Amino acid sequence: MTIVENHEFPMARTCPFAPPPAYEEIREEEPVSRVRLPDGEWAWVVSRHEDVRTVLNDRRFSADRQHPDFPQLVKGEAASRRPDEERTLITMDAPEHGPARKAVLGEFTVRRLEALRPRIQEIVDGQIDALLAGPQPGDLVDSLSLPVPSLVICEMLGVPYADHEFFQEHTVKVIKQSTPPEERWAATKAIQGYMADLIAEKEDNPPEDLLGRQIVKLRENGTYRRTALAGMGFLLLVAGHETTANMISLSTVAFLRNPEQLAMIKADPGKTLNAVEEMLRYFTIIDAATARLCVEDIEVGGQLIRAGEGVLALGYSANRDPRAFENPDELDIERGARHHVAFGFGPHQCLGQNLARMELQIVFNTLFRRVPSLELAVDVDELPFKDDANIYGLYQLPVTW
Repeated sequence: MTIVENHEFPMARTCPFAPPPAYEEIREEEPVSRVRLPDGEWAWVVSRHEDVRTVLNDRRFSADRQHPDFPQLVKGEAASRRPDEERTLITMDAPEHGPARKAVLGEFTVRRLEALRPRIQEIVDGQIDALLAGPQPGDLVDSLSLPVPSLVICEMLGVPYADHEFFQEHTVKVIKQSTPPEERWAATKAIQGYMADLIAEKEDNPPEDLLGRQIVKLRENGTYRRTALAGMGFLLLVAGHETTANMISLSTVAFLRNPEQLAMIKADPGKTLNAVEEMLRYFTIIDAATARLCVEDIEVGGQLIRAGEGVLALGYSANRDPRAFENPDELDIERGARHHVAFGFGPHQCLGQNLARMELQIVFNTLFRRVPSLELAVDVDELPFKDDANIYGLYQLPVTW
């Protein structure tokens, strides 16, 4: 195989509803090839659905972002790493990863989450009440997309929602590509410090929330460390609101641009769960979280990848692979394809995926039932998409009704 080294990562989009054009070129012409990273180093990109799943499910690819050879997607990121940085689930490998994930997995079972459905519905209705009582045009990001998952994850963790502006301000710095590494580190430490202080307040009398239950469980196991739980809380707090918020905004735009698809879920809300899966596949808002480091020589897609080489498993490319999805660039809410990799794959598959599905289902069924005349207040070309963030989405979404 001839190695094509004429691409730099990250690659630019030309359409807010499609992957970078280079993804298709790579996927069809050289599905395992090399790209230059922002720090000048090279890494492999894996672009086909089958190969992406292979990388994400094989222990020969490490998620340890503290390893000096781990591929860095932000210039200067490696120099900003600290030896005292607390590992989270997304940076752990076996055997450390399994027990850490198992400890919190019970918080995200379908049964436990179903018990939250009435409260999530109440939150969604309250935010739509506020939207309808406010001025027109309204900003759906501020009125619905951000508050709903933020309120839900805050209640689950036992984090005061009054502090949401603090962690949202710092979250923006953590996920924005242009944030200087030192500033990103400071924002991360600020949120983790906040979580550690909050956990300390819960230790004497652990409440019946996720963090309180974790304190009790980890003490019983003899594995309780406040800093480790703060790292977990940081991950759940950031991932628990930012990802779902962006999916609400992007999917709303997609529905409004495809009225025939929207009409289907209005007529039959039972189709909304399949619509959620299709939106997740169609947008694949996190494309950089699946970077890995090869720790043992392995062949993927006919290409030998050697130990010590970085690998980017391109989930967005995988989810537009025609080998896995018929007419992949079309939005089809009746596709029913749950084999997408929007939540990752393998041992690091998203812990909160069932919570995200439930929130999205409730939001879409409620929003379009209660606000059937919802429409964009500006042309799509005027919408501020997050082209500069590691989690794709919208900064604002002006709407009228």
